Amino acid sequence: MDVRAVQYQRNSEILKKYLPEESISTIAKWIIEYDFKLKIKRERSTRLGDYTQPHSGLNHTITINHNLNKFSFLITLVHEVAHLVTYNQCKNKVSPHGAEWKQNFKVLMQAFLTTDIFPLEVFAALRKYMLNPAASSCTDVNLLRMLKLHDENDKTIFVENLATHTIFIYNGKLFKKGEKIRKRYKCLEVDRNVQYLFSPLAEVEIFESINVQLM
Repeated sequence: MDVRAVQYQRNSEILKKYLPEESISTIAKWIIEYDFKLKIKRERSTRLGDYTQPHSGLNHTITINHNLNKFSFLITLVHEVAHLVTYNQCKNKVSPHGAEWKQNFKVLMQAFLTTDIFPLEVFAALRKYMLNPAASSCTDVNLLRMLKLHDENDKTIFVENLATHTIFIYNGKLFKKGEKIRKRYKCLEVDRNVQYLFSPLAEVEIFESINVQLM
């Protein structure tokens, strides 16, 4: 067995943990074809994945958060491969999420836009999102909502599920849910009396106390 075949087999075995089965073969081939290093990272609150261009003798590198469900992992990975392809074509002469990246992302995603890979509800939301993909899939609330249906943590609480005036915890701070303004909820940070806008799908904890009453 030649080196590429061994690498393909090794890649496929590792990817089984993170990707839908029907997508593994293509991604395993891409890692060899596009010659990049894939690193699985601990959860990062500011990003789901990222791409780093070759530098200082290092090759293309793509990182993805380890805790994404398989469908989110696949979309994020293809998003980052689109950055790699755009870099190969244009280097740093174009906007990171400009027309060139969008076109490459659309082309690359075609290999996976099937209900053999994505559940029907995710597939429908993803097709709509791919008409004009944004810098992050998290900006599409409908797609994010469909993807989160498949998270392993089925006890997740979202801001949109809370009643108005409910006190909740986010990043260790107390907030009170307020009215919806366009696509986001106005929430008050209780300790500092400062207003913030929250995504409907911000993941929060319910604040419970029989000793403290917040007005």
